[in-house]
Amino acid sequence: MEIGIIGAGIAGIAASIRLAAAGHEVTVFEANEYVGGKLSEVRMQGYRFDAGPSLFTMPHFVEELFEVAGQSMEGKFAYERLPIVCKYFWEDGVQLNAHADVFKFAAEVHEKLGVKEKTIIRAYADSRYKYRATASTFLHKSLHKRSTWLTRDVLKALFKIPRLDIFRTMNSVNKSRLKDPHLVQLFNRYATYNGSSPYKAPGLLNIIPHFEHGIGAFYPKGGMIEITKSLFGLAKSMGVHFQLKTKIDEIIVSKKKATGVKVGEWQHNFDRIVCNMDVFHAYKKLLPKEKAPERTLRQTKSTSALIFYWGMTEKFPELDVHNIFFSDNYELEFEHLTERKTVYDDPTVYINITQKYESGDAPEGGENWFAMINTPHNVGQDWDDIIKEARENIIEKVSRILGRDIRPLIVCEHILDPRLIEEKTSSHLGALYGTSSDNRMAAFLRHPNFSRQIKGLYFVGGSVHPGGGIPLCLLSAKIAVELIGQEGEQ
Repeated sequence: MEIGIIGAGIAGIAASIRLAAAGHEVTVFEANEYVGGKLSEVRMQGYRFDAGPSLFTMPHFVEELFEVAGQSMEGKFAYERLPIVCKYFWEDGVQLNAHADVFKFAAEVHEKLGVKEKTIIRAYADSRYKYRATASTFLHKSLHKRSTWLTRDVLKALFKIPRLDIFRTMNSVNKSRLKDPHLVQLFNRYATYNGSSPYKAPGLLNIIPHFEHGIGAFYPKGGMIEITKSLFGLAKSMGVHFQLKTKIDEIIVSKKKATGVKVGEWQHNFDRIVCNMDVFHAYKKLLPKEKAPERTLRQTKSTSALIFYWGMTEKFPELDVHNIFFSDNYELEFEHLTERKTVYDDPTVYINITQKYESGDAPEGGENWFAMINTPHNVGQDWDDIIKEARENIIEKVSRILGRDIRPLIVCEHILDPRLIEEKTSSHLGALYGTSSDNRMAAFLRHPNFSRQIKGLYFVGGSVHPGGGIPLCLLSAKIAVELIGQEGEQ
């Protein structure tokens, strides 16, 4: 079959590899002049920054693409496991090194906070249990096909519901088992991995710590951009055609079947269409004549982000590749994000420094800081004012905790806000993860990886099942391609 893919985000590229491996002729259309979507990079004045996702988990999903293609990863993509997943800082002077080794981390928690080691070990064991109980059904398969629910795995998962904390929030689960406010906040932060609030999201999301400490947090040699580069190269080696700077105007639908794409007056017919565009814009812009699933499209959007890419003239040996500076009032911070739709004046700050592993990412003696805070998605706020105030608050907070004024060390700056995120990636309202997971039914309300009304149309990426983030986007491609294969067998 001849298959067209709209969007060269990481899910679109992954889908192209799988489809080409299955013997299909694949063409990928991308509106930007580069591939990767959010997984791109920024360069300025001798500094290099990974522009979007900065944490690499579940590398086996990338390895799987090379295996599907029948090619060796050697010399094309490499990574290493981080010995310290993240360094955590609080205003009261507490600092924690989240060692990849759970037992080592538990010992540090006991030393710094006096919390029994078994408390941490049990929390990660619970995360592992939730993952093993649900992943095969809720992450690896379509939740919108009857066949998924007629399996032994689903039956087993149903019996485990009482232990999955579906009916309690992340925060309530973490408060009851961890007690210490530092640890509660640390485990609550995992809700931000899919743009949600720990005070609203179900306790099942405590599955996420297992990704980092059970499976591992990794660093791709060359930076996160190497994920994009390696998979782009793999796709091209398999004969996938990429048409960059080509913005699709419409998906052609004839007799309730997707038959091609249109760019201006030019159009091309395809046997199947895979859409990697945010599902909201896909319906509103590419399918204007078709009835849109309005209930799905009206779901609450996830949070977004404000990122400052700072070229620093000096090094900070006390920092690692991943660093978190926590807010003193996490609940109030999330109230601002989800209810007031603005940014709290004491935001939690994440700083990523790839120079710790890549000396060439900054000039000699300097570091490349990717300083990010969570923000609400764009609903028309005065972003220029928010950015100005947030910048000052971030600089003051980090300087205060580190005991060192960082302001004079910033020699160059690039800013990414929700408006630009939507402009560059077509993420509706700048939401990084599509819809939020702030209710227990969120996973089931996400748009499926196929269209119920239009035959031959499939969806991949962070705005559809199973969700946002690199691993889930790669899984969305796998699910969609499997569905295409199943349809072809019928």
